Amino acid sequence: MTDLSNRHSATSRRKLPQAGGARWGTSESGDDAGSFVAQHLGSWEQLLEALPDGAALLDERGVIHFTNSHLTKMTGYSRDELVGRSVQLLVPPHLRAKQTLARRERSRNPNASFIWSEEDLSVLCKDASELAVDFALSPLEVDGRSWTLAAIRDCSSRRASERARADVELRFRVAFEKNMAPMTFTDADDRIIAVNDAFCQMVGFNRAELLGRDSTPFTLPEDVGITEETHQRMLSGEADQERYVKRYLRKDGRVIDVEVLRSPARDEAGRIVYFVFSERDVTEERALAAQLSHQALHDPLTGLANRALFEDRLSQAHARLVRHGGVDAVLLIGLDDFKGVNETHGHFVGDQLLTSVANRIVEATRATDTLCRFAGDEFLYLAENLESPAEAELLAERLIRVIAEPFAIAGTRIEQHASIGVVIWDGSSTNFEETIQNVDAALREAKRRIPGHHVVFTPSMHQRAVNRFALIQELRHAFQVGQLEMHYQPIADLKTSEVVGFEALMRWRHPEKGWVPPNVFIPLAEQSDLILELGSFALREAIAEASSWGRGQSSSTRPYVTVNLSSHQFLDRGLVPMIKRMLSESGLESDRLILEITESVALIDIAETMTVLDHLNQLGVGIALDDFGTGFSSLSYLAALNPRIIKIDQSFVRPARESVRNDTLLETIISLGQKLHMTMLAEGIETKSQFARLRRLGCELGQGYLFSAAVPTSEVEAMVGLVFGS
Repeated sequence: MTDLSNRHSATSRRKLPQAGGARWGTSESGDDAGSFVAQHLGSWEQLLEALPDGAALLDERGVIHFTNSHLTKMTGYSRDELVGRSVQLLVPPHLRAKQTLARRERSRNPNASFIWSEEDLSVLCKDASELAVDFALSPLEVDGRSWTLAAIRDCSSRRASERARADVELRFRVAFEKNMAPMTFTDADDRIIAVNDAFCQMVGFNRAELLGRDSTPFTLPEDVGITEETHQRMLSGEADQERYVKRYLRKDGRVIDVEVLRSPARDEAGRIVYFVFSERDVTEERALAAQLSHQALHDPLTGLANRALFEDRLSQAHARLVRHGGVDAVLLIGLDDFKGVNETHGHFVGDQLLTSVANRIVEATRATDTLCRFAGDEFLYLAENLESPAEAELLAERLIRVIAEPFAIAGTRIEQHASIGVVIWDGSSTNFEETIQNVDAALREAKRRIPGHHVVFTPSMHQRAVNRFALIQELRHAFQVGQLEMHYQPIADLKTSEVVGFEALMRWRHPEKGWVPPNVFIPLAEQSDLILELGSFALREAIAEASSWGRGQSSSTRPYVTVNLSSHQFLDRGLVPMIKRMLSESGLESDRLILEITESVALIDIAETMTVLDHLNQLGVGIALDDFGTGFSSLSYLAALNPRIIKIDQSFVRPARESVRNDTLLETIISLGQKLHMTMLAEGIETKSQFARLRRLGCELGQGYLFSAAVPTSEVEAMVGLVFGS
């Protein structure tokens, strides 16, 4: 019943006791075997029944003549179902070939006892299940007849235990030998007793080069002590597990960082018998962590410290000041005309310029100080251990001169200037956010006064900054609750003094402060995103109001309205669709709407400006060039823009001091507009003499307090068609 190559044989005969209570039957052969059994073996029944295993008596042909109760319990058959049947009844189909081989072996050596014990041996039970068993076959010779006593032992529990042990061994081999994580075992003296392939690959040594050695051959000399220290701590009981990082020196000479987890294995008495090491190459991980740490603390464009690192350095500087005293300074360097570089040459050149500025500042300062890229075109600089506050000012002036030297970027010569805010820092304040706010206030003051210079912070600057911020918040609230309203200043025909149009001007009636001047709150709005909302509000109100002026007049004589546009609004992609929608909703004729822009706004991006102007011309909306004479006043740009109206700045209409030269300039400007077929409008007319001079020079339009200040909506209709002085 088994593969004979795996059998075990015994030459001694086994004497089997008779089974008590056995039922003797007649064999299928029809001979006198039954009477023989009854005659000679009946006295063994009790002994065979007492066997701990199943037992069956077989004749030469394998027919069962006797079974004990153990076999019937094992197989589920009764004795009547087994006696007289071939033993093949108990042989699973897949083992019958082996049973045939076993019978042949018995026929060749009938006097030998055989024991078969294999993993796949089993008997077929009545319910068609298979039970794992071992077999022992012992020959019997009685009165010239050969019999075989088969002992069948249930070994399912033993087989299950063996499989469990095999599974454990297999799992260990997979977990250790085939593990992708490097692992080693060392004895109590820390000498290697086993390594897996992954460890060999990690260090570049083979097993023969590692077994019996400690970790010295593959450890960087400076880190040998790390392993020795952890070994001693574990032997002394100070630690039951250790995790540490050390550097390994591979066989090829390359150094790697390895994270090591060491654990002891103890016997029943608690003594350490060996150590288990699980290790991991963390070289790339640590390099990535260092890279990420650098990225987290440095500006990706310039490589300078970022704000987080700067604040940390500021904290360290404060601690040094507290211990040793002295003077430090924080400088905020802001480029004055960087936006123009981006708009003219593109962001790629702008980024290169920022990098060049950063490098130039680094070269001009001490390596012990800290330079940080604070914002787009602003740099924070911490200068430590200064001799006096005056040294901080000298440093600021030197940096201004250094930055003012022309840059060569992408084959282009670019001049750049900077303004600098300075805070003298003695460490008395630990509020680093306040320090940065103060230096920012100083920079804004420098840009407000004279760009290209430095300003040292004073407490009054902080208060102005606080007031400015508070006013912005109040302005946002005022817009939401309807405190803003549009007033309209009349524009007169200087020949007839008749009102021909109105300039829409925004006014803010503060509930506590009264009227807030536009030159105060409009610049604040331009520093925030509120300017677009205010601009849309002004357009909507002005267009809706103008649509009702002079309803009884012909379209050609009804007054027009002019509305000022900020740079943000003029270059906003939604401007033209919004105006088209507002004109359609209000019914205002498009030629009665004139948009005012300054030269500086028009020249921010001349190509984009021309595109916007083309769309507005298609709508029939006019353009007025405001504050003419105070900007670039380029004739080539003037011809390209081709505005309907040129507004002469009031500084030419009412100069601080009368002079022939001023009269000549005014006359030239008006003459230029006439030759270009552009309508000239003079601003700020306050006296009759100014009015008379402008009319004499041929200026067509004018506005100013001589005619009227801006009036609320309720008073506009009464001024439509009004002739001043009549």
